[in-house]
Amino acid sequence: MRIKKGDTVEVISGKDKGKKGKVVRTLPKLDRVVVEGVNIVTKHEKPRGPQNPGGINKVEAPIHVSNVMYYDTKTNTKSRIGYEFKDGKKVRVLKSSGATISDK
Repeated sequence: MRIKKGDTVEVISGKDKGKKGKVVRTLPKLDRVVVEGVNIVTKHEKPRGPQNPGGINKVEAPIHVSNVMYYDTKTNTKSRIGYEFKDGKKVRVLKSSGATISDK
């Protein structure tokens, strides 16, 4: 999976098309990502003692990784991601500009 936690992505299809957000979590076995502010669902939770009163909560649900595209904040464009070997290391590069993505 080419999208990693912490990447900024733009949703390219579905009900939240056009929204941008940061990847909070990746689920590689399911090919899904959780993006902050995208795919908000309502979850009803049962009270579980005084610490957790329960109620109706809004939660971000995972969306398929094919529905998001890497968004480059420097150039404000979205691009596909490829891999190249530079100095013996495998690095992610943008297909549109060839720029290297710096991993945090």
